[in-house]
Amino acid sequence: MQPLEALDCAAAESGRRIRAIGTDDWDRPTPCAGWTVRELATHLVGGNRMAVDLLAGATSADALARLGGDLLGGDAADAFERSAAEARGAFTAPGALERTVHHPAGDVSGAALLGFRIGDLTLHAWDLARALGTDESLDPDLARYVLDAMLPIAGALGASGRFGDGPSGTVPDDAPVQLRLLDLSGRRP
Repeated sequence: MQPLEALDCAAAESGRRIRAIGTDDWDRPTPCAGWTVRELATHLVGGNRMAVDLLAGATSADALARLGGDLLGGDAADAFERSAAEARGAFTAPGALERTVHHPAGDVSGAALLGFRIGDLTLHAWDLARALGTDESLDPDLARYVLDAMLPIAGALGASGRFGDGPSGTVPDDAPVQLRLLDLSGRRP
């Protein structure tokens, strides 16, 4: 799977879950500590918008400042789809992947930012599915892609504070790919 193909697949996984949100689901808790379904959907739209801004040269402070308020509007699925299309467009612009962007975590390449988006969209698609009680299965090729990208930094995941406690150390290497990915990212299905 190539990076832009993985981005499309990850966006489809998140989009499928956002379209499944019912009117009574917005305040449901998610596996992301302290976040509701609404907050998680807002985070996904905001992450896409941030990628567009960062690739356009915004500072991290400027990109973060644009994330306030209601990013979902009256149609969360439409807001997500538009933000995903804009992010894809930004990533396919000439030189986007070689560009240095000023992410809140530090300066990274556009290619690294693309990796962040793929992982974020993929893992949060599972989080939304778990919160909604819907199908939690992720595209197996996408799960493999994200797992392979995260394995080199496995030791740092728990210390980052963004992935719960990080890997549990109890999931064997021959476990299903999705289970390995979820455990690596601090999720305990």
